[in-house]
Amino acid sequence: MSLRPLARGAWRHAAFRRGTNLIPLTTTTRRCLNTVPTCPEPTCDCADTPSLPWGTKIDKSANLNGLIPAYAQQVLICTGKDDWASRIEEDNSGDNLAADLKELVGRGGMYSDPFHNISIINASFPSAISRRPEIQTTSVYLLPSFKYVPFLPRVSFDSVQALVKGYLLPEKLHPMNDGLSPIHKDRLTRKEAYQQMLYGVRDVDDVLVLICGHGQRDKRCGIYGPILQEEFERQLPRSGFDVLHGPAVDEGVTAPQLSGTTPGEELPRTARVGQISHIGGHKYAGNVIVYLPPSLKNSAGNPHPLAGHGIWYGRIEPKHVEGVIKETIVNGNIIADHFRGAINQKGEIIRL
Repeated sequence: MSLRPLARGAWRHAAFRRGTNLIPLTTTTRRCLNTVPTCPEPTCDCADTPSLPWGTKIDKSANLNGLIPAYAQQVLICTGKDDWASRIEEDNSGDNLAADLKELVGRGGMYSDPFHNISIINASFPSAISRRPEIQTTSVYLLPSFKYVPFLPRVSFDSVQALVKGYLLPEKLHPMNDGLSPIHKDRLTRKEAYQQMLYGVRDVDDVLVLICGHGQRDKRCGIYGPILQEEFERQLPRSGFDVLHGPAVDEGVTAPQLSGTTPGEELPRTARVGQISHIGGHKYAGNVIVYLPPSLKNSAGNPHPLAGHGIWYGRIEPKHVEGVIKETIVNGNIIADHFRGAINQKGEIIRL
């Protein structure tokens, strides 16, 4: 018997039985974050703000605070390219990881839970290189849990299910799921044993700067994306961050000893900058998400104020890049007039 109709009926029954409307997918909280009202003026030359085609414009007047979709986890699929079909699950005639994941956790999927939304997006980062190149694999970042899964074999659906069951499902169900049957509750709950099926999973220690550049979905993002990527990659080294390129893992290369592996030597601060597919809010381009890893330290060696958070910004132009790096990535401040929202490692959506 299929669980899909049962799931929808059970959720409706639970909501009506409690005499309430469905509540938000994730907790939305107001946090006392360090803020600055506006982005500081640039102190160095930067790229010009790009011109847009006739009939398209950026919404400069809307209040951005809170304009962030509710999600508990974001799956960032490393595709190695910077544009995709308008609906990413239709890329490559539907033979892609986004389509596989949406089949499981998307609307109506076997593991779909309206109170634990999984955001699935593509990224321009290349996938890891396996020591067995004859087996095609795909890499993903899981955010804000800050995990990197380097090898998902494309020849087996078992690895996709292991990703969902071992990492994406919640450890504890939302109270609104109390009306579900025990077997359905069990199906929607994470099973750590499945994590053993995925090889090489590791923590993310790089700052990730993600810029919507989905040109086939909207021209504004397609224009802003590559310009902002180039600007972030140019500016980050000036603030002490090494910008990394290429695959995060290459098993075909014998790596030299990493900086920081000898006593007394500090680990370098590193960042990766990439373009991503649609995240909503085309009219607020450029849209940027900055994920700051839990391990991040400030310049004094103390825990970074925003470590473990994902910060969403809108209306970012090249002239704002230096300010985003200085205020948010270096100093740990939120720039209020560009702030769409944030998420922490608990999956709480944050607004000012």
